[in-house]
Amino acid sequence: MAACKTRTSSFSRNFSAASSSQTPGLKHGPNGTTFISSGIPDLDKILGGGFPLGSLVMVMEDAEAPHHMLLLRNFMSQGLVHNQPLLYASPSKDPRGFLGTLPSPGSSKDSKSSKRESEQEKGLRIAWQYKKYFDENQHNLDSNRDSKQEFCNEFDLRKPMERQFLSGKQIDCVSTQDAPNLVALQDRCAAFLSQLSRNDGNVSVAGRIAVQSFCAPQCLSSTMEWDMLSFIRSLKGMVRSSNAVAVVTFPSTLLSPSTSKRLQHMSDTLLSVKAIPDEDKELAKLLTGYQDMVGLLNVHKVARFNTQVPVILEATTLSIKLQKRRFLVLECLNQAPIDGSSGTSYGSSGSCSGSSKTGSLDF
Repeated sequence: MAACKTRTSSFSRNFSAASSSQTPGLKHGPNGTTFISSGIPDLDKILGGGFPLGSLVMVMEDAEAPHHMLLLRNFMSQGLVHNQPLLYASPSKDPRGFLGTLPSPGSSKDSKSSKRESEQEKGLRIAWQYKKYFDENQHNLDSNRDSKQEFCNEFDLRKPMERQFLSGKQIDCVSTQDAPNLVALQDRCAAFLSQLSRNDGNVSVAGRIAVQSFCAPQCLSSTMEWDMLSFIRSLKGMVRSSNAVAVVTFPSTLLSPSTSKRLQHMSDTLLSVKAIPDEDKELAKLLTGYQDMVGLLNVHKVARFNTQVPVILEATTLSIKLQKRRFLVLECLNQAPIDGSSGTSYGSSGSCSGSSKTGSLDF
């Protein structure tokens, strides 16, 4: 007797295809682009999925406050959670001690998602003839959903990262303070990226490079502007042919205008952070929710590979807020009405006939 097969339905989900998920920490986008997370969920949405593999991200620092460290910490922590190799370069004498300040993944997002799913299940109504197919595969669906690792976590800035995320990981720390030039840093980056070379097969692992305060004043190579440009050009070429993303922060105000412009031009994704003065009364009247803001984030350029379609962002200036003084949140700026009215600053009609004056040509 032939072995009896389990009854399947056209309405049942193919769990074999769903279980064969991609590499944790990676997400495939359009035009063959693969993204890794920036460590900030809002920033991933703004950039269209995250940082593309093979891209160079430049962050312009602000001399008033180290808000660029918030972006760098989340970027490094997200890579350690996904067990991705990390190369960290810093102008401090002990760059490995900076790992103790990295935030730990929080649980607020998980609680929100679980509450949202429970509310959806309460409001879900299934016809009785299809409910039996849903019940028999519900357990497998829940197990696959729990085993799937999140692409981007929310990190608690008040809670340091646990040792389980730091022990046994491939972490390389480099100090650029006493280096006479950038040759040693370039060799370390080349050796790190040689292990993540891009081939025709699937991406098995992706790496991250984080360079803090590139050529800061405490570095001996801070005055070698031509060497700085040569290093960034070489780093961009090495990253482009590897499964990695490099995030470099640099003090743009301390460099010459020509060098700063060239560094900005060589970046694939360009961001800048700016601090908000504590007693800026004019800005407090102009913006709503000013009390919760800690800084501003500007998106100047977004990396686009294998396409000529430009990115049109809804907003290029975002407010940096700390939700519950723990989680980093990016929001669009909300301008308060100056005259006390509730209307918007945009025109009520976008057609050519919306003008109050009548002319001979009226479309």
